[in-house]
Amino acid sequence: MYTGRVKSRVVVALVALAAVLLPGRMAAAEDPVAALSLIRPKPVKDAPDFQVRTPDDRQIRLADLRGKVVFLNFWATWCEPCREEMPTLDRLQARLGGDRFQVVALSVDQQGAAIARKFYEEFAIKALALYIDPTAKAAFVLDAPGLPVSLLVDRQGREIGRHLGALKWDAPEVVERLQRAMTAE
Repeated sequence: MYTGRVKSRVVVALVALAAVLLPGRMAAAEDPVAALSLIRPKPVKDAPDFQVRTPDDRQIRLADLRGKVVFLNFWATWCEPCREEMPTLDRLQARLGGDRFQVVALSVDQQGAAIARKFYEEFAIKALALYIDPTAKAAFVLDAPGLPVSLLVDRQGREIGRHLGALKWDAPEVVERLQRAMTAE
């Protein structure tokens, strides 16, 4: 007969073996938001609404995007991790953007649209619309502690997770997990 300690070790070994042999089955059961290492707000609540402008002086509010999963990213041209991350966000928007998903990359550069537009040209950013908030009011309202910060907002307008720091958002495993997060609601 096995002792309690031996039984525990056998169970741990079997779980580890299952994780190696059945990765697709285990991945299907995992929480896609947790798998992205997003910080979950507790409790999940409505993301505060905010309003920002586009360079052509149109206004956008978070509430205007209800019905879509919104990937909100705060960035600036002088932020080195942001510079590395922005092309991945552009590719993510090109891949997933549409009726169900939108990346909103929000520049908090104090110089406004001119410097952000120059950055878009330099890095060949094509799929992302340019949103500007030179006063960083939206970042303050949403309690973004630094740059870059990304928030995932569900179709009902609730923040379901956030990530502090840069990430390669167009990596295949990240895209797959975002797609699952979009359908998990």
